[in-house]
Amino acid sequence: VQLQASGGGLVQPGGSLRLSCAASRSVHSIVAMGWYRQAPGKQRELVASVTDSGELNYGDSVKGRFTISGDDAKSTVNLQMNNLIPEDTAVYYCSAELYKVGLRFGQGTQVTVSS
Repeated sequence: VQLQASGGGLVQPGGSLRLSCAASRSVHSIVAMGWYRQAPGKQRELVASVTDSGELNYGDSVKGRFTISGDDAKSTVNLQMNNLIPEDTAVYYCSAELYKVGLRFGQGTQVTVSS
């Protein structure tokens, strides 16, 4: 599977950003798509995910601020990030969970929240 992400960049605290990701060339069924992030010196953590049945899952630190949406037919996923804080600064990775294969990541995109 190839995961092509777009979005990210530099934003001031309290601002918003939108990340998008499209999956292609997958020979396995995609059961979920989402976003993970990794800050310097920290482990990669789940930000949000959506399954092919529409089930949503969010990391505790982003609940109420981030919204994930997906289009199963188009194999795309979007992450709307509002009220960003400096602690959201990280490299964000688009992810796809493939049936009987597991989790795959795309190349990361940097999100920096700073004044």
